[in-house]
Amino acid sequence: MTNSRGRARIGVLVPFTNTNLEPDMALLRPDGASLHFARLGGYDQDEIPDADQMHGLGAADLDEPLRLLQGVRPDVILYGCTSATLTHGPRFDSDLADRISRESGAATVTAAGALTHGLKALNVSQIGFASPYVPAINDMAIKFLAETGITTVARSEVTDTLDNYGQGDLDPDAVFELGLAADHPDAQALVLSCTDMRSVDIIARLEAAVGKPVITSNQAMMFQARQLIGIGDAAPGFGRLLEME
Repeated sequence: MTNSRGRARIGVLVPFTNTNLEPDMALLRPDGASLHFARLGGYDQDEIPDADQMHGLGAADLDEPLRLLQGVRPDVILYGCTSATLTHGPRFDSDLADRISRESGAATVTAAGALTHGLKALNVSQIGFASPYVPAINDMAIKFLAETGITTVARSEVTDTLDNYGQGDLDPDAVFELGLAADHPDAQALVLSCTDMRSVDIIARLEAAVGKPVITSNQAMMFQARQLIGIGDAAPGFGRLLEME
């Protein structure tokens, strides 16, 4: 039997239409750590999550969700939207993490920052990139990564423009094919970006198919969170990143 609490508290800020981040965190949760969630607004659920929408989410007022999350006195807080800060750039991303940490007293991880952190932990500098985003956000994501020293040698995009619910509704087989299409001989790893895409389900399968690490937003956040709360236990089955001790 696993221990559900007592070792650390992990707080997670979740976009309010996101249906996959919470289940993924439950899968990735280290033994003895408890999970606590607060939901984020700042975007229109009926609009396509384009660059303007995600830029708005990144700039949205965090005071109330952060106040509610502080009620559980978390040891670490995860900011659970990758594109919200990818669309602003690395400086904004690090400033947001600093602000959340300063106001909450908790160590803070952003999804975008966790991707670069995980890639550097694996000594990866060239990637294949896949996401369910509109092309303009993918352009911004690739620029963000380039500014942190990560070169994208191939990218894979969905063929249809997906709304907020469509991104989360992609089934694991579709996510696997999306990731597979981003592979390239020069890519040292594959990045599957989006906290509301079912990437965690297929990490092991995709790594076996391409023979290289696969980094996802939610997996990378939990990797960095584990380091910050001092839980270094390996988590087999969720990719090479979480198998590191």
